[in-house]
Amino acid sequence: MQTENVVNHIVDWLKDYANKAKVNGFVVGISGGIDSAVTSTLCAKTGLDVLCIEMPIHQAPSHVTRAQEHISSLKQRFANVKDTVVNLTPVFEEFKTEVSLEGPQATVDMALANTRARLRMTTLYYHAGLLGLLVAGTGNKVEDFGVGFYTKYGDGGVDLSPIADLMKSEVYMLGKSLDVPESIIKAAPSDGLFGDARSDEDQIGASYPELEWAMNVTDEGKIATDFEGRKREVLEIYLRYNSSNKHKMNPIPVCEIPKNLK
Repeated sequence: MQTENVVNHIVDWLKDYANKAKVNGFVVGISGGIDSAVTSTLCAKTGLDVLCIEMPIHQAPSHVTRAQEHISSLKQRFANVKDTVVNLTPVFEEFKTEVSLEGPQATVDMALANTRARLRMTTLYYHAGLLGLLVAGTGNKVEDFGVGFYTKYGDGGVDLSPIADLMKSEVYMLGKSLDVPESIIKAAPSDGLFGDARSDEDQIGASYPELEWAMNVTDEGKIATDFEGRKREVLEIYLRYNSSNKHKMNPIPVCEIPKNLK
């Protein structure tokens, strides 16, 4: 990959989109992970206003430390970057007092995890509306179009997606060229939605290099029975997520009314 040229292409694309939309810049949720670090750095390189927001909800300390390290580094390098912290833990806890928490524990936990993501989306759009900014998405190609590993109307609710055509490995390549902190480069990818240190691989059952391989061979027309052992297992995992999460990746279904009924 022509890393420098890709960086310049994305930065130009962001700047052009913002100028045409007549907005002041971008707001990015900072998680302490590689995707938000790369996205916020790309936004910063446009020279337009960038607001980085930390939105902890019972966050793992390591995530908070990495997020703060990245924001501090970014502000030292770019005068157009500002930051704020919105502690959503009290909001989340209050929400829990107003809804039913009955049902299978795993189902409740997942519903609450998605609620965290949706509270953050609401927070990003509040600041975007207040300051005339666009919400920049942080999803990569594997997450957004492969396994659908994001929350619908949570971290999937954005105005534009700068890195959604890049595989996770390519995001890491950009991260190194953009001087993202080494602590973030080395950290295991995690969505941080459960308040613990579980990684994306723990949840999905496959690593991002494995999922990239599965996405590529699927595009080549291969199926699970073409492989054996771990490769077959990984492809089955990929296809299961890809199928069950189509509702996130496809346009919202619209019931079209026949003209003779109107």
